[in-house]
Amino acid sequence: MNKVISADGTPIAYDRTGEGPAVILIGGGPTNRSMEAPVAELVAGAGFTVYNYDRRGRGDSGDTEPYAVERELEDLEALIAEAGGSAMVYGTSGGGILAIRAAAHGLAITKVALWEVPYILPGARPAVPADYRDQQFALRGQGRYGDMLELFFLKAVLMPEEFVTGMKAGPFWEGMGATAPALAYDAELAGDFALPTEQLAALAVPALVIDGATIPWITAAAEAIAGALPDPRRHTLTGQPHNVDPAAIAPVLAEFFAA
Repeated sequence: MNKVISADGTPIAYDRTGEGPAVILIGGGPTNRSMEAPVAELVAGAGFTVYNYDRRGRGDSGDTEPYAVERELEDLEALIAEAGGSAMVYGTSGGGILAIRAAAHGLAITKVALWEVPYILPGARPAVPADYRDQQFALRGQGRYGDMLELFFLKAVLMPEEFVTGMKAGPFWEGMGATAPALAYDAELAGDFALPTEQLAALAVPALVIDGATIPWITAAAEAIAGALPDPRRHTLTGQPHNVDPAAIAPVLAEFFAA
């Protein structure tokens, strides 16, 4: 494990794997960098130096309050500097929102790959509650991390209640609780979950939009993202769930980054 210091003094932990052009992986949801470790190994094996990091408030990274999206951009900027001054990025799920925001903001990103970014198109599914962000921060302030997870899975992911009940009985629920506080940060980043057409139009680099065609509203979002980008590529890994198989997506990423 390595650490880089962000502009506000927050230590950001990362693993560096492989040799070659730099690729930074950006995770999302209630996870730390261990979730993307299998993808990191596979992409690194294809001839890249992969930086797999814990976003602030997750895993081994620090957390400096108050949170601001701009601080996450500074974290990524510090990693890009560590990687040699420019990098390609892969954002998965909510991490894709940060990848888009960073590239549109003008960070030294040369390519962007996105997996199932959860923007919500009007009428595609029930909207996330208007006070979702406020609820997550309130629960975080009360230390109710299990309730944060439940709110995320029921209202943002739209997971059936019986599935969430089953997850709560499983051994991994407690583990997710360690990263649950950062769900408030993801809520701040996502805002109203609307498609950010101006940000997407500002991406002046090649972008790959990938989905698994198993969640209709996510596929609709992928199509809309690609339609709003200046230089898009589209790829569907038919039948892949949102928790995509690393062995399925890594070759697609490697091919795009090598092109």
